[in-house]
Amino acid sequence: MTSSAQLSHAQDMDELWGEESVKLRADNAERGQLFDEGNYAMFIHWGLYSQLANKVDGKTYYGIGEWIMNPRMAGIPVDEYERLAGTFNPTSFDARGIVQLAKDAGMKYIVITAKHHDGFAMYDSKACDFNIVESTPWRVDPMKELSAACRDAGLGFGFYYSHNQDWTFPGGNGGPEVDENGNSATFDDYFIKKCLPQVEELTTEYGPIELIWFDTPGNMAKEYVEQLVDVVRKNQPNALVSGRAGHNLGDYQTLGDMEVPHRNVEGMWESVDTTNDSWAYAWYDENWKSPKKILNRLIACVARGGTYMLNIGPDSVGAVPERAAWSLREAGSWIQRYPRVVYEAGPSPWGRAFPWGDVTVHGNKLCLSVFDWPSSGKLYIPGLKTRIESVSLLGSEKSESIEFDRVKDWTVLDLPVVAPDSLASVIEIELTGEAVVDKTFGLDPNGSTEIFADFGEVKGVEIINDRWMEKFGEWIRVHPASNWSPKGKVVWEVEVLEPGDYQVSLNYAGSGRLVWGAEIVGGESIQNEQNSSHNYQEFPIGWLNFSSPGKYKVAVSCLEGNIETAKLKSISLKPIVAY
Repeated sequence: MTSSAQLSHAQDMDELWGEESVKLRADNAERGQLFDEGNYAMFIHWGLYSQLANKVDGKTYYGIGEWIMNPRMAGIPVDEYERLAGTFNPTSFDARGIVQLAKDAGMKYIVITAKHHDGFAMYDSKACDFNIVESTPWRVDPMKELSAACRDAGLGFGFYYSHNQDWTFPGGNGGPEVDENGNSATFDDYFIKKCLPQVEELTTEYGPIELIWFDTPGNMAKEYVEQLVDVVRKNQPNALVSGRAGHNLGDYQTLGDMEVPHRNVEGMWESVDTTNDSWAYAWYDENWKSPKKILNRLIACVARGGTYMLNIGPDSVGAVPERAAWSLREAGSWIQRYPRVVYEAGPSPWGRAFPWGDVTVHGNKLCLSVFDWPSSGKLYIPGLKTRIESVSLLGSEKSESIEFDRVKDWTVLDLPVVAPDSLASVIEIELTGEAVVDKTFGLDPNGSTEIFADFGEVKGVEIINDRWMEKFGEWIRVHPASNWSPKGKVVWEVEVLEPGDYQVSLNYAGSGRLVWGAEIVGGESIQNEQNSSHNYQEFPIGWLNFSSPGKYKVAVSCLEGNIETAKLKSISLKPIVAY
């Protein structure tokens, strides 16, 4: 349980985080405020599947643990899976400890799996006795404890509910086709007897709810989704409904699992990610995100205009893996030092990240999170048009004024040689008005500038959505230029501050050896042959010379080989510096 020292620490955190923290407490937040302004939340995948931890009959199944029952993984029969509940006894579950972890991490609300696709309810459901109170020796409702702990701590609380798939209840999508009496079961049977009553329970028995996170609607008819949304609206008028409810009936968009976009996204949206590779606990999965990677992905989402919900997967006894908790706390300590980077922050006016880091906005102030501190002592910002009032390097105790200069269309900051923060240093630029920028890609004089294909103008080629699983359920997504015609091109406009030779490298996938061409439109052109594979890899192509400062157009073509298989992810340009 939570100690008095931990509670005191929580109070200290609220004081340290100042206005940003106080205004974003759940008990005084308006509908959707924690989502839209808090920008950071905890997702929890925890269920009967956590007890298996991806191992069945001595065999390990690699992939997302919450799908272990499914035929695409272990294919566990319904009766066998239901018997597992008799040994599920998660006595180490600590609701207040998890809430404290979320607060230490800087998160503003928690969403937990009330029922996943396996159909097992992690709360005391009267609609179906396949639940944690009726079917396990523990006989505790952890949702009661967690909702109360969130309220006490000033965090929002919400439920994940799989409304279409149910692999153990007759009639649910993926579930048995007959009931216990051998009669045919329809989706109506599942929806009326279990799904609708359970959503009614979740929205009436656990106090104020911040969010109901429906998932995988599949081919679920609109009329069913409408009924569920109506229940949420009636019982929890201040709650948001996730975009995965289906039929555009949710309040916001949820991107694909583990997807962090590289360009700004309009409207209200979230990215859902996990601290390792699996959502639910998997015994073997020690591929944890470092504190720096968590911050990088969080700030990327906020800078693209969205919210980041990061998952933990408690184990069979309800304990949070310590390495995940450590990374979250370390990242949260950074947020404590620089709360304005995340809370109530707006998207970058450039619409993308820079080679050195990213930008979030507060009114007339730009917050620069510098992950790659320049050894040159110069930080280059292209295309900022609005006049600068001041530049400050933020610290935990006081800010330090930074000198800056205007060189052509670039702003150049003079920085200390050593980064003041090992995770990411923060620079605040105060402007005389709203940020106005030229969004042309500037080629950073300090190193390589990567430009994704979908930022370019395409001719005789298409930008596609390419996605695949590294392991089962572990999605990777890119948006490459594909379906090349013999004269196809991707063209980008770039801004050059430092003229000279630049190394051109291409990141692509394909089949066999491919000949690529790169050119400065109206100027020098190069071409080269490199191998390819189904994996995206970066290959050097050659040097191009930019003779003077200014704007140029750079184009890439796929000239020879199996060009129909070629998929260009990005181009990188790096200045060749003579030492």
